[in-house]
Amino acid sequence: MPDDQTQGQPRVGALIDPYRNYNFLLRIQGIAEARFTECRGLAVQIEPIRYRESGGGQVVRALTGQTTYQNVTLGYGLTSSLDLWNWMMASARGTVMRLQASVVMLDSNGATEGMRWDLTNAWPCAWRGAPLDAMGRTVAIEEMELAYDTLDRR
Repeated sequence: MPDDQTQGQPRVGALIDPYRNYNFLLRIQGIAEARFTECRGLAVQIEPIRYRESGGGQVVRALTGQTTYQNVTLGYGLTSSLDLWNWMMASARGTVMRLQASVVMLDSNGATEGMRWDLTNAWPCAWRGAPLDAMGRTVAIEEMELAYDTLDRR
């Protein structure tokens, strides 16, 4: 009877269970406060540089240009911890503390790491306080944006 996997690869036509967008966690070097409710903006863009070769007629070719990484926006529940606030304020005072950060996607069991995105030399570049509403009944969610040098997926 054939195996569902051949040398660690799924068999052709085998169903692969996709990851759930709610099953993630963030790890930030030296930051104990890491209970994030949302992570947006994992993105990389390579700017195409377009040119036309002489004698090439109407063909427009493209070379790779500058690579840019979009800031990642993190949403987290407001707590009494000052870890994230102090990290942000260090940047505001001109002492940028670049830390390693990882967005970890968990498997469907919620305990096993399925994949991760590593943000190299991340630092907070923006903060937004939680909207306050005397008639509201939801958790107060603050947001912080992280800039970083490179993004790696493993």
